[in-house]
Amino acid sequence: MKKVGIVMGSDSDLPILRKTMDTLSSLGIPYECHVYSAHRTPEEARDFAASARSNGFGVIIAAAGMAAHLAGAIAANTTLPVIGIPCKSTCLDGIDALLSTVMMPSGIPVATVAINGGVNAALLSAQILAVEDSELAAKLDAKRAADARKVLEKDAALQAELNS
Repeated sequence: MKKVGIVMGSDSDLPILRKTMDTLSSLGIPYECHVYSAHRTPEEARDFAASARSNGFGVIIAAAGMAAHLAGAIAANTTLPVIGIPCKSTCLDGIDALLSTVMMPSGIPVATVAINGGVNAALLSAQILAVEDSELAAKLDAKRAADARKVLEKDAALQAELNS
């Protein structure tokens, strides 16, 4: 199975990415995680992206706040799918990061999830990898069914409370 590369612009993004890593682990997806900055360590970020395919990665998740150029910098140096997670900051509640992540120029796509959307980034990575992996696709189907059961159980409990 291909690995998922996880890159954060700062270790302050780690709480968001712990959810990403937990979700990937629950699906049995291997990953590797690094701190690289688009501005402070551009060569390391570029080298990671440029060698990702040959190093066994199938998808890269890049999380950053504020100017949030990391996902775009990674995407500029690989043709692997890149998923950006805009991270909430104290200044503009993550809107700045969201706009920086989603507004990529034509030819350099970055799939973008919600602000602090670490779980969805992991699930989107899994869905991309599952295109060629039927075992992973089955795990995703099972997760989706389990999530639906949880909602229906909550509805049944609510109905029992309201109708008693």
